[in-house]
Amino acid sequence: MAHTPSVLFVCVHNSGSSPMAAGFLTALAGDRIEVRTAGSAPAANIDPVAIAAMAEVGIDIAGGTPKQLTDEAVGLSDVVVTMGCGEACPYFPGISYRDWVVPEASGQGIEVVRTVRDRIRILVENLIAELVPAPTR
Repeated sequence: MAHTPSVLFVCVHNSGSSPMAAGFLTALAGDRIEVRTAGSAPAANIDPVAIAAMAEVGIDIAGGTPKQLTDEAVGLSDVVVTMGCGEACPYFPGISYRDWVVPEASGQGIEVVRTVRDRIRILVENLIAELVPAPTR
């Protein structure tokens, strides 16, 4: 049985960038990659503008709830992707860490959030190609 890679997306509030990244990873990779999110200072709810921007591309992230970043969540992950809070993330040897530089999505207008969303989609597609390469013939 093959190992299913696990990815943890972390941003400060866990209400914009990381839920959008998780939404794309879930939609594009399905059950080939396990996905979770967390924030170093989680908000009460997912940002409604992020929800609207993802709905525009057919992905529903409205049911998500911001979660507190924990050592356990990091320790269970093969890859930890930080988006603006790398210094708050605990370090464990053997885990691959990535820092994606994307503008802050939470609290921004729809035009900014669309730009962030589109950038995150490209980064997620590249991550999927790395973690679950397409079968060769």
